[in-house]
Amino acid sequence: MSDKSPATQARNVVLVHGAYADGSSWSDVIPLLQRAGLTVTAVQNPLTSLADDVAATNRALDRQDGPTVLVGHSWAGTVISDAGNHPRVTALVYVAARAPDAGEDFTALAATYPTPPANAGLVHHDGYAQLSESAFLADFAGGVDQARARALYAVQGPIAGDLFQGRTTTAAWRDRPCYYSISTQDRTTAPELERFLADRMDATTIEVESSHLAMVTHPETIADLILMATRGTRGSASDSRG
Repeated sequence: MSDKSPATQARNVVLVHGAYADGSSWSDVIPLLQRAGLTVTAVQNPLTSLADDVAATNRALDRQDGPTVLVGHSWAGTVISDAGNHPRVTALVYVAARAPDAGEDFTALAATYPTPPANAGLVHHDGYAQLSESAFLADFAGGVDQARARALYAVQGPIAGDLFQGRTTTAAWRDRPCYYSISTQDRTTAPELERFLADRMDATTIEVESSHLAMVTHPETIADLILMATRGTRGSASDSRG
């Protein structure tokens, strides 16, 4: 086991969305956490640079009134790895998320794993990029109800073309208790890469039979993992869920 600080209880949760999404991607999880008595904040990332996204997340953390669990999906795993050493953060939750080490070239790391199909659907325009509708529906939002998936596509956040080149200055997962949800049917991030990252951070890990958007297709499962983090409960065994 690592020398991480012990897990402590938290009453606040800050949710950070990934690339090709916005804060509404958490809308199924939020009421479940609120029902459990937690104060929940969803960050709206500008997706213009790592520094800008970290600043937006830190502003949300600054507004919390006590211990807080910080949650990131996809690209936001990079964001929370950089922002996660904020003094209010008690634990980190990664949902099919990136988790670079400090200064690590994550693009190079990801290239050592199978190339996810969504990569072929990236469309560039005027310095920004988005997923095509076909790639979004089939690869990013696979398994999501068609009408809901198309609504999520409509609010897709364009990302700066060089967003993924940003490198973290720290790796908060080395110091904070971590939780990781692996999406076994992911076509945006290779599940094999997700397993490597979860193992590297010594995370309490679950595997979900889901596409990249597990918080949409399996909100109860993701909410349960976040609640575990708020209670300071840790474990090591993988929990496969359909």
